[in-house]
Amino acid sequence: MTKENKADDLDNMSFENAIKELEAIVEELEGSEISLDDAVSAYERGAKLKNICQKRLDEARLKVEKIKDFDKSDKTLET
Repeated sequence: MTKENKADDLDNMSFENAIKELEAIVEELEGSEISLDDAVSAYERGAKLKNICQKRLDEARLKVEKIKDFDKSDKTLET
């Protein structure tokens, strides 16, 4: 898989899949003998996954805030 395909893979990855992969990376880094190069690569992938998770959480938070704002304005219109 090329770097471009991996980037596309991350952009389209769900929050749940990103968390699962991130947890697997953490377990690998904590529990097994891994070469320095592999550890650095895993850490880099983990950092990217963390950013994807944060992005997904921020998007969800904004959606919830919009819904709450809509509900508030809708209630105001009814009274």
